[in-house]
Amino acid sequence: MTEPQETTTLKRSMGPVQLWALAVGLVISGNFFGWSYGYGTGGPVGLLIACVPVTIFFATFILCYSEMATMLPSAGGGAIFARKAFGPVAGYFAGISSLVELLFAPPAIALAVGGYIHNLIPVIPAIPATIFVFLFFVFINYLGMHTSAVFELIVTVVALVGLCIFWAAAVPHFEVSNFLKPLAETNGFSGFLQYIPGGWKGLMGSVPFAIWFYLALEGGAVSAEEMVNPQKDIPKGFMTGMATLFVMMCLTCVLTAGIADYTKVAAVDFPLPEALKIAYGSSAVTLIVNILGLFGLIASLNGIIVAASRQIYAMGRSGYLPKIFAGLNPKRRVPTAALMAAGLVGIITACTGLTNIVINISAFGLVFLYAISLCSYLKLKSAYPDYPRPFKAPGGKALGIISLLLCIFCIIAMITTASASTFPEGSLMYMIFGNVNMNALVATLVIYGVALLWYVCKGRKDLVTIEEEIERMAHLD
Repeated sequence: MTEPQETTTLKRSMGPVQLWALAVGLVISGNFFGWSYGYGTGGPVGLLIACVPVTIFFATFILCYSEMATMLPSAGGGAIFARKAFGPVAGYFAGISSLVELLFAPPAIALAVGGYIHNLIPVIPAIPATIFVFLFFVFINYLGMHTSAVFELIVTVVALVGLCIFWAAAVPHFEVSNFLKPLAETNGFSGFLQYIPGGWKGLMGSVPFAIWFYLALEGGAVSAEEMVNPQKDIPKGFMTGMATLFVMMCLTCVLTAGIADYTKVAAVDFPLPEALKIAYGSSAVTLIVNILGLFGLIASLNGIIVAASRQIYAMGRSGYLPKIFAGLNPKRRVPTAALMAAGLVGIITACTGLTNIVINISAFGLVFLYAISLCSYLKLKSAYPDYPRPFKAPGGKALGIISLLLCIFCIIAMITTASASTFPEGSLMYMIFGNVNMNALVATLVIYGVALLWYVCKGRKDLVTIEEEIERMAHLD
């Protein structure tokens, strides 16, 4: 007997505001930590200039991604896009790349939250606090997507309020001379390069930190099946989210350097409170921004857990992964097994002490996913020109080609400029970017090798057809 559709499908409870909150929430922690290390590579001017091609890349990418998400509104995201474009093998590895990104990124954020809690309440050790944080967010998500979306909206708005307080406090102390601080030794550079340590090399070195302002924005697409009107609301949510992140990037990057000597905040994990401390001393506003920064980390962690669990669920439903992950709680219509798996991987990874390696693994998964997704976009435009597209990205194939070229540029910058000497050993960003080494590369290759072995032995044998996958989305039209 066929189960009623309401017990076998995800529950529709999200609108464009909730998608905006999820998309911004996934990324907002990047305004509170991480990006300032770009000051150390290229100074404020170099970082801001690096943000130009990066912003264009993410803007073009999210337009292409929005078109595919409205064309094929699935929780599988990039996996179903690649499968429709290139077949089941490409779909599988796009899904695996998404999982690599979404499962191995949260431990660093969770450890930051645990460390934050430990600093605020020293009697609570960081690792137990980290484990508690994971369990708490798994529980929040177990209560249902509506509860999770409301929670994500609240913490995202609170974190945004924290940024607004920082910006308002920074404006009266802003000095252009702090931002446009020429180098003591220009090394023959002139023009804007005289403000950038290392010249062109320093500028390229700032690209990975410019990416940090937008990293994981695409994760919001996995909520497509839980949106009331995905065809109309996905573009609205993504476009407003991208615009919000752009404004946040500009204000945070410029104002932070404008109120303090940027060299004093370039190597700290939480630059905003440090900059305010330089400008105001140990004041109430510094403490408030410091506390509200925790909400930024929480928003990103919760959003990534949502995205990871939906990706696991979608791949289980397709047959790529064991069917147990496709199970839904009949009352809450939440992918319980997938949610527990995402939380378990995060807890185990955080407790291994190998965070520096697993975060680099996550970065590899991210760039693979972006590249596959853009290739899928171009193939879908060519192979299925008449397929219904409720939203069409302006520029069509030309936009996709520009985005793919910028994606390649970002990949090259990430590979060629990452260096452990950029970060103080033991800092959070040393763990994330400062140890791109053979260990991470080998571990990534092992993960993909195991994934390939699973696909050959089991994953390809239980696949539902692409027609069945698309049929599941028929009720969205």
